[in-house]
Amino acid sequence: MARLKDQYNKEIVPALTREFGYKNANQIPKIKKVVINMGLGDAVQDVKVIDKAVEELTAIAGQKPVVTKAKKSIASFKIREGMPIGCMVTLRGDMMYEFLDRFINAVLPRVRDFRGISPKGFDGRGNYTVGLKDQTVFPEIEFDKVDKARGMNITVVTTAKTDEESRTLLSAFGMPFRR
Repeated sequence: MARLKDQYNKEIVPALTREFGYKNANQIPKIKKVVINMGLGDAVQDVKVIDKAVEELTAIAGQKPVVTKAKKSIASFKIREGMPIGCMVTLRGDMMYEFLDRFINAVLPRVRDFRGISPKGFDGRGNYTVGLKDQTVFPEIEFDKVDKARGMNITVVTTAKTDEESRTLLSAFGMPFRR
């Protein structure tokens, strides 16, 4: 079993129940999925950028990503409907917990000038999104083979009803929020 999943069941569930006074086990918030999204605006000129991004995202997530295509044509960006413009992967279950463990304990400390992640990334429904400026902070990526720094958004989707519940849940997992 994943380390964070075991920690959730043994430590976090009783702590959240005490803090918020849940009457039912189904009220306790949990993490549903983690979505990693990489937008590739420069794929308009060079289609090979998509292949490199898919390869890197596969190494990061441990699962093959889906190539996302443009829904509408935008003339000012030279984008046509159906053109590949990014890639994304959705992690659930044990792979989600393994990724979160690596993200919190190995990746975030490697970010340059890291002082904690912003507490403003909540959407009002208990989901949290954090953006990274480049993919080289992940230990799975070989620095010599990277041709260009590409950013990504990592969204943690929870069953929490409020941002406060979600912040408490993620803090219990060890997410280092800025004070």
